[in-house]
Amino acid sequence: MSNFKILKSERKHNGKIFNLIVDEIEYASGNRAVHEVAEHPGGAVAVPVMDDGTLLLVRQYRYPIQKYILELPAGKLSPGEDPQLCAARELEEETGYSAEKLTKLTGIYTTPGFCTELLHIYLAEGLKKSPAGQQLEEGEWSLTLERVPFAKAVAMIEKGEIVDGKSICGILLAEKILKQ
Repeated sequence: MSNFKILKSERKHNGKIFNLIVDEIEYASGNRAVHEVAEHPGGAVAVPVMDDGTLLLVRQYRYPIQKYILELPAGKLSPGEDPQLCAARELEEETGYSAEKLTKLTGIYTTPGFCTELLHIYLAEGLKKSPAGQQLEEGEWSLTLERVPFAKAVAMIEKGEIVDGKSICGILLAEKILKQ
């Protein structure tokens, strides 16, 4: 049960990636606060494991942090899109591979302090080259693929070389499941 009431809610921005909502609230104590919420449709993530047990990762430039990072293929849900279909689509678009089997690992809220984004993470197995190959958007043209042994990927997380939250969660959960 919440201990506040919303006094005013205003949509300040409708964007391509997220919308910005600003809520004025009043706590039961009478104190007031403002909450800014990034309203995001969510997304899906694939943890692509090759038949030899290596991970297929993407290195891409992330404009907000102004650098390249190594991460799992992922993307935003289209309106009404099934998260599993989104994971399959993003895997194929970003890597040029399709998966025979997608298994849901978990869902994570990326930054619940200010954002509604929920990412659905799937283990992708039985990878096969897609006839269409990669289908990158213009902003992804510098994206490169890297095959990384699982143990090395875990070590890269521990060393702070893989810093993307969805990738850390997906890799560590997939490692646990694949060891069973």
